[in-house]
Amino acid sequence: MNAKMPELKACFEAAGFEEVRTVLSSGNVVFNARVTTLTRLEHRAVQAMHTSLGRAFAIIVRPAAYLQELVARDPFSEFDLPPTAKRVVTFLRSSEGLCVELPVERDGARILKLAAGEVFTTYEPNPKGPVFMTLLERTFGKDITSRTLDTVKKCAWA
Repeated sequence: MNAKMPELKACFEAAGFEEVRTVLSSGNVVFNARVTTLTRLEHRAVQAMHTSLGRAFAIIVRPAAYLQELVARDPFSEFDLPPTAKRVVTFLRSSEGLCVELPVERDGARILKLAAGEVFTTYEPNPKGPVFMTLLERTFGKDITSRTLDTVKKCAWA
């Protein structure tokens, strides 16, 4: 069950996060916080959700400047992709110890690249639905979150 964005925003504000904004309706929260580790911010956000919402969702935090740099690098430019291909960035909690032979392909979905804590995937929409998510979860587990490159851009400059 997803949280409603106004409730999620209020939850982060109550926990002391500043300039809280939600982006789209898929659980993207942009905020300012005192400098700390990403892990501490993630724990703080999870605790805030438990306190305010009675449940929590997996949290993966990336600073806006990091996302802006990721977008500026244009991680999909090195691949010959059709204009209709969806470009997806999957954020990993950790990429330590991962050894995946790429590219991985299934039903038109392709995992192209693993760089730092992100995986870059592309797919063409088809009648089988979002097979790329199954491919990602089988390859990297369920402790991930995926966003289209367009959504990452919106979060980076929100």
